[in-house]
Amino acid sequence: MNPLLETQFRVPFDRIEAAQAEPAIDELLANCAKRLDETIAGNRPLHALDTMTERLEYAMNVVRHLESVATTPELRAAFNAVQPKVSAFYSGLPLNAGLWKAIQRYAATGEAKSLTGAMKRYLSKTIDSFKRHGAELPPEGKARLREIDVALTEATTKFSENVLDSTNAFELILADEKHLAGLPPSAIAAARASAESKEKAGWRFTLHGPSYVALMTYLDGAAIREQVWRAYNLRASGEPRDNHPLMARILELRKEKARLLGFRDFSDLVLDDRMAHRGDVAQKFLEDLRAKTERRFREENAELETFAGRPLQPWDVSYWAEKQRAALYDFDEEALRPYFSLENVVNGMFSIFERVFGIRVEPEPAVPGWDAEVLCYTIFDRKSGAHLGSFYTDWFPRENKRGGAWMDSILTGNPAQGHPHLGLICGNLTPPVEGTPALLTHREAETVFHEFGHLLHHLLSRVEVRSLAGTNVAWDFVELPSQIMENWCWERESLDAFARHWQTGARLPDDLFQKMKRARTFRAANAQMRQLGFGIVDLALHRQWDETGDPVQYARSILAAFAPAPLPENYAMILGFTHLFASPVGYGAGYYSYKWAEVLDADAFTRFHKDGVFNPDVGRDFREKILAKGDSDDPAVLYRNFMGRDPDPNALLARTGLL
Repeated sequence: MNPLLETQFRVPFDRIEAAQAEPAIDELLANCAKRLDETIAGNRPLHALDTMTERLEYAMNVVRHLESVATTPELRAAFNAVQPKVSAFYSGLPLNAGLWKAIQRYAATGEAKSLTGAMKRYLSKTIDSFKRHGAELPPEGKARLREIDVALTEATTKFSENVLDSTNAFELILADEKHLAGLPPSAIAAARASAESKEKAGWRFTLHGPSYVALMTYLDGAAIREQVWRAYNLRASGEPRDNHPLMARILELRKEKARLLGFRDFSDLVLDDRMAHRGDVAQKFLEDLRAKTERRFREENAELETFAGRPLQPWDVSYWAEKQRAALYDFDEEALRPYFSLENVVNGMFSIFERVFGIRVEPEPAVPGWDAEVLCYTIFDRKSGAHLGSFYTDWFPRENKRGGAWMDSILTGNPAQGHPHLGLICGNLTPPVEGTPALLTHREAETVFHEFGHLLHHLLSRVEVRSLAGTNVAWDFVELPSQIMENWCWERESLDAFARHWQTGARLPDDLFQKMKRARTFRAANAQMRQLGFGIVDLALHRQWDETGDPVQYARSILAAFAPAPLPENYAMILGFTHLFASPVGYGAGYYSYKWAEVLDADAFTRFHKDGVFNPDVGRDFREKILAKGDSDDPAVLYRNFMGRDPDPNALLARTGLL
């Protein structure tokens, strides 16, 4: 039997083949069509709608995930074959006149009017969502909307593939050891191992995170840094993997979709049910932060040029900033690596949040994964012993795996019926080399905590409506549970739970901890302006670009104001920006949400900071009032329930030293 046809909590990753994807999805789509007819004919369409696509979602989650972490030409072809069909089905639901009438009939019944809690919110959000997705359009409008959604799916999928292929197409082999000057031993060892994996002599560098960041931060050779920087920022900018026409096409399709649905632009469409609600509100939020950051941003860059003794190019900034930080704080971030072995970070993180949230995490051996390095764990409620969920981890880069770090759900369970959730977290962290374990940077440790926050949002959900469970929340709220977790990477008490020397077990020395804390706000204005730039260019592309000019040059002209050094004329980083263009919506017109949620997380953590980072009462409140609630209530209400007030925007500025 095709394993994709049966929803299994223990996913048989070792038995799933690319050839099984299309026949399984075709059969599941046919099943969904049958269930759709039954839903329209039935008396309770709301309940049926929530469960109708459960098997299809499971199969697509598995196929989409495998294409992200273990892709092959066959799997990519299969995914590209099924994705438009699935997109067309989902896009067609709000456009189905029979289904829309059935929901309207149900909304007028006494049962619907007596709904409370999550089901009441689900009915309201379903009606709003159907309207926002074209339920009230005339037939010709509905037909065009279907065409747009399929075209967006195809274009964004190809955009993502081009970035991955362009990233993998680059390699730099250094044959002479003198060209490695400045690199720390960990980066040199990783480059040697990378070369050996390709049966090549010398040291191999790529555009994947650990390799790229180390080279740009530490390598003395400016010419090599320039070569790699340009390669990274020109990814997918030329044939045969040119994202230029795809980016323009995606923006045009999104604008047409928004206007077809009666919105001014794509930002107003996608933000309609988010905390910001409108694009101009999000834009004002970013511009306000920019005004409070810009003066210090200019000062930081002048100080760096003074330190370097000359004007800087973009490929010089990270290198000289690291030297400046070392000089100012007597702090080399590489000195932290021995204290952040991946095993210690993960196990320490588990122990911290076991205490804070009242859970227990246990490894599950012998569970099949998609790669030999994949591990599986189970989370239990510490008090009741209930199985809350399970999850997989996949931490290291591979050429058949996309870049970045992310969390994803495979199954959304039903806690009321004892059905646990299933999810995963992936990263591209520094791998183990030459007999040493994976030794992470502090930023990589923060990434682990960040993705675990997303995962807990999914696994600790207690919402009976699948569509409102876990991370199915407004995108400008979804980063709160993830970003707040990073704070535990900065507190002495919590660091002692995982920052231990991988050989001696000694805790992070206090002098090194103090240096790390003092350096925390080093170039904080630059870090903030970088994120603000991404958010502002995102909104500008979706609100102001008029389709007559070159969108890449338009984006460059905006990003130049947020860059610490002049950008080259051919700067095309935007063509590799998968956050914005790798899915029909994704973070498109929503990148501001990182900063929006950062305000929430900085403020919310003040409760933990005041009452204790291991305080179980505060932890219980956060679990019950935020993590367990999903989208069962308005996020502003959830936040007030936890904090007792609205967020204080100054909390972020205080944390970053910009207040």
